[in-house]
Amino acid sequence: MTESILEELEELNADFKQLEVDNKSYLQQLTELSTVQKKCLSQISHQRYRLGIISKSLKDLRKKGADPNVIEDIKSNIMKRKAHLYTIEQTLPKPNGVYLKIILGNVNVSILDKEEKFKYKDEYEKFKLILSIIGIVMAALNFIIRFRPLELSYIFLLVWYYCTLTIRESILKVNGSRIRGWWRLHHFLSTVAAGILLIWPDNDTWSLFRNQFMVFNIYISLVQYLQFRYQMGVLYRLKALGERHNMDITIEGFHSWMWRGLSFLLPFLFIGYIFQFYNAYTLWTLSYNYTTTWHVPVLSLMFFILFVGNTLTTISVIPSKFKEKVKLKYRLTSARLSAQLLNRETDDTDSNKQD
Repeated sequence: MTESILEELEELNADFKQLEVDNKSYLQQLTELSTVQKKCLSQISHQRYRLGIISKSLKDLRKKGADPNVIEDIKSNIMKRKAHLYTIEQTLPKPNGVYLKIILGNVNVSILDKEEKFKYKDEYEKFKLILSIIGIVMAALNFIIRFRPLELSYIFLLVWYYCTLTIRESILKVNGSRIRGWWRLHHFLSTVAAGILLIWPDNDTWSLFRNQFMVFNIYISLVQYLQFRYQMGVLYRLKALGERHNMDITIEGFHSWMWRGLSFLLPFLFIGYIFQFYNAYTLWTLSYNYTTTWHVPVLSLMFFILFVGNTLTTISVIPSKFKEKVKLKYRLTSARLSAQLLNRETDDTDSNKQD
């Protein structure tokens, strides 16, 4: 018994020595990796600096009457180089934005492995789906039951949800997600609005607005659930076709790629935006009530800002739908003509062989 234990210890010691060797190699490679990363980032900055100088020089060349074709070729090369630099930059760690530095400090949140990036994005989507379902249930319970602790629990959930979204989206932004600035700002504003709702006293104005607010949240949660399910399906289909960026995410608005397939979500979104305007109007009328506190006019203004921002941002995407539709038709027509020509050439070759 003792001998077998000693033999196991000897084997374990041998394994441990190998572990030490591997760990030493790992630390050395980690140091080398950090050095190469810094070198690459420095070279990217140098490339962009030199490209900026060349771009300024092109303006002087144009004034001096240089060949427009040559200038266009140079501009095209610069654009290609910038796009290539962006692709390379996505493989390197990036500094946190101001918001993440305030929340997390100087912790590096760059995810360099592609699979890990996709996992993080998918977890983000699942998080939104789960919270949408929970939101529907809690809002419905609050509409049916008037119980102050349940109200505060639901509103606190909203504060935590939107606050968490702002952090997660900032991390996604660092890792290459191309979410529009408004939708990030939308979640910051929603966090503030939910915080004001949380400290709104249980007075007459809250009682008058309470049921409307719960109905609004039930509707928004239902639309978000439908939207996330639909958008995720579209994103996966387009990624399979190689037409979308792998770090694109679902948002509360409308993107041009959502026209591929179904466009039924657009009316539901605008109804939600109109509901936001109705909330702003209701709160504005309640602000003249003698029991009104400062929470009411401030929330009225915030709902109005959300209504305007959401509406304008979504409308701004609609014109690109028509351009994308024309491009899609052109690509399909070109592909169809190419296929027909290829078939004709194949038929001609076969008939010549037979002759």
